[in-house]
Amino acid sequence: MSDDPMLVGIVGGSGSGKTSVAVELVKRLKRRKLAPLLLDMDAYYAPLEQVKARFGARPVNWDHPHAFDLELMAAHLSALHRGQPIRKPRYDFTLSDRTGWEDPLPPGPVVILEGLLLFALPELRDQLDVKIFVDTDADIRILRRIRRDTQERGRSLESVMDQYEQSVRPMHLEFVEPSKRWADLIVPTGVENRTALDMIVHHICGRVLGREEPARV
Repeated sequence: MSDDPMLVGIVGGSGSGKTSVAVELVKRLKRRKLAPLLLDMDAYYAPLEQVKARFGARPVNWDHPHAFDLELMAAHLSALHRGQPIRKPRYDFTLSDRTGWEDPLPPGPVVILEGLLLFALPELRDQLDVKIFVDTDADIRILRRIRRDTQERGRSLESVMDQYEQSVRPMHLEFVEPSKRWADLIVPTGVENRTALDMIVHHICGRVLGREEPARV
């Protein structure tokens, strides 16, 4: 087994299903006794006062890199690559603010990271060993975002639609979609693409365990 933790980045537009892909990969790798660590970029939104200061009089754009604590996330990725534990920020979406820190998390042999901007920002992208882009049609993505934000985050339908038009879609076109070119593998339809998931697990096991797992294609 390789001594250095393997960092696997998963990117896709908001509502693409990248979180579902990440969770499914964690389940599959656990069955192979790899005990991966799962990290989400959403936990690395900067504290609210910092975000407000960065945007000044302009409305906060939560899909722009300025909304994130990129220095902290880059430092955490570097620490994980060295096999060191990190304390992940605790973020409350109902408050739009950081509320504390998780207990120390060891990296384990595999770290799965998912987020909008992992490939668009070189300070994050360059630390990833494998880069996966989840490619899902825009109409499916907006429907999933509406369902998530209204049911899980207490948002109104109107506010979700306004945010999508004013920031989510423009930032997707500026940052997320162009970052597809950095992907090692593009996964259409997300977690429903069982063949792609089989191939990813096969590759990770081959790299980490030093042997090839049968690919159930």
